[in-house]
Amino acid sequence: MIRILLARLNQGHRTIGFPDAAPRLPESFRGRPVIDPTRCPDGCRACVEACPTLAISPGGAGPVVDLGRCIFCTACAEVCPAGAITHSRDYRMATRQREDLRVAPDEALALAQALDAKSQRIFGHSLRLRQVSAGGCNGCESELNVLSTVVFDLGRFGIQFVASPRHADGLVVTGPVTQNMALALQKTYDATPAPRFVIAVGACAISGGLFREHAETEAGVTSRLPVDLYIPGCPPHPLTLLDGLLRLLGRLEESVQDAAGNEGIRPRGWRM
Repeated sequence: MIRILLARLNQGHRTIGFPDAAPRLPESFRGRPVIDPTRCPDGCRACVEACPTLAISPGGAGPVVDLGRCIFCTACAEVCPAGAITHSRDYRMATRQREDLRVAPDEALALAQALDAKSQRIFGHSLRLRQVSAGGCNGCESELNVLSTVVFDLGRFGIQFVASPRHADGLVVTGPVTQNMALALQKTYDATPAPRFVIAVGACAISGGLFREHAETEAGVTSRLPVDLYIPGCPPHPLTLLDGLLRLLGRLEESVQDAAGNEGIRPRGWRM
């Protein structure tokens, strides 16, 4: 026991300061795509043709990226002859509406708005979620599991994953919804007591992702259930997941920058 306590003491404080402090992201992090229309050559369709999930479509001022389909592979940025598409380090991408996931040149992303006042009173300080893997590759599922580790410590916000839908306030769905999981997903949703909500995590759950046109999958959870929160990515970073959950609960205010110019979040006065 003494050795365990000494090892824990040597490890020090591991929980990140988010949302009070700006998060530190790895150099390899790929955040929200940024489109510079001034660099986009007229008539160029290189990025449109390179995208494996058809996430990019031509627009009037430049290409439009659908984050609900994007797998952040950077193929578009690699083939663009003028460098019109780059990936920022902005992890904030969760939205409440499917159409808000479209990133157009010079347009801000409509980040997720909070639940209504009644729902915030019900779920604001104690939220229980049931995760359903509807044919996922385990990428999104692994990132969700990371939220419960000491680094992110999801429990400090009063949010926990539960084993039974009957104990849950909502569902977190990953995967494109394969045919053999469609009925199980519907039964899990029906077993979740109302009021309930659904969170679609990852490109597969939002749009079908790479498996969109496959005969054995559906076009994501939206083909089956009403979705209240979309969290894009392949898979989403834990900070993207956490940011989306806290926005849904109305626990985040406007973004702020630290002295180094890193983005952070100003939390509301809810912390316990």
